[in-house]
Amino acid sequence: MTTELLNTLYVFTQGAYVHLEGDTVRVDLKDERLKQTPLHHLGAIVTFGLVTVSPYLMHRCAEDGRAVTFMDVNGRFLARVEGATSGNVLLRKAQYETHRDESAAAAVARCIVAGKLQNCRGVLNRAIREAGEGQRAKEAVAALSRAAEAIAGQLKSLEEARSLDAVRGAEGHGSAAYFEAFDSLITQQRTDFRFDSRSRRPPKDRVNALLSFLYALLVNDCRAACEGVGLDPQFGFLHAIRPGRPALALDLMEEFRAPFADRLALTLINRKQIGPEDFRERPGGAVLLNEDGRKKVVVAYQTRKQTEVSHPMLKTRVPLGVVPHLQARILARCLRGDIPFYTPFIPR
Repeated sequence: MTTELLNTLYVFTQGAYVHLEGDTVRVDLKDERLKQTPLHHLGAIVTFGLVTVSPYLMHRCAEDGRAVTFMDVNGRFLARVEGATSGNVLLRKAQYETHRDESAAAAVARCIVAGKLQNCRGVLNRAIREAGEGQRAKEAVAALSRAAEAIAGQLKSLEEARSLDAVRGAEGHGSAAYFEAFDSLITQQRTDFRFDSRSRRPPKDRVNALLSFLYALLVNDCRAACEGVGLDPQFGFLHAIRPGRPALALDLMEEFRAPFADRLALTLINRKQIGPEDFRERPGGAVLLNEDGRKKVVVAYQTRKQTEVSHPMLKTRVPLGVVPHLQARILARCLRGDIPFYTPFIPR
């Protein structure tokens, strides 16, 4: 697959050859032309996996200040080729200046949290619509409805939040309400996959172990998206800066937790694609996926990334795996002042 979004050419087709033909970029697979687009239409080129880019095209992009970014087939950042003069330093300067301005940082964080809470509420409302009959279903709907209403209240309070503390408070209360009802989203294997509360370091049950593993995969993708655009993945707005912590990647991940990671976890459990035999308990009560379990989750995660979704802002269908890269570019535009505010990804 080869697609052009936000003035960026994304090449996913394994074995493709990307090269310059006149003043156009051409993508070939063996003797077949997959795509051809004017070079001046592109601000960047991003390749995934076994894709070859001609040296002449890389030279031309370097001269023009156009980045060529290489990801592995799973979307992990590998390298970026760019010329001596690049806008990335100006982008990072804008990122650092926004971080120093608490009002501006809170505005970005507020958009991120709004996206996260709306997506959490979307997962709950979807489960309410799909609930079956019986007493158990009625109890689940009641719990899910209470959580959705509580999150709606936090979204309303978020509109008035002007400080980072207020934004973080709304995020914390909304997340607490969401996870309080999370057990009601589990409809199968309830004895083996009971969820009482979110536990992280270490996860104390199978559901938390599954969520933590998926979040780790997701934050790696979001870090690659930040690095691919030229943002500093360790300099975030919602998450505090700590040594070795990819704060901006964690920020970007927030809006994807519920629709991507949480829904995948629930699918694996409720469709019985993963079971108690895929986990192991360590001394001290920590529960982790075993090797077979990790393989199953990684395969499901990579399959999920290929699913096409409608991007509400771009009004086109794109693979879910490319959405973090698109959102990183939208965030970069916001930080540079090209657009007035950051628009999070909220699938319909």
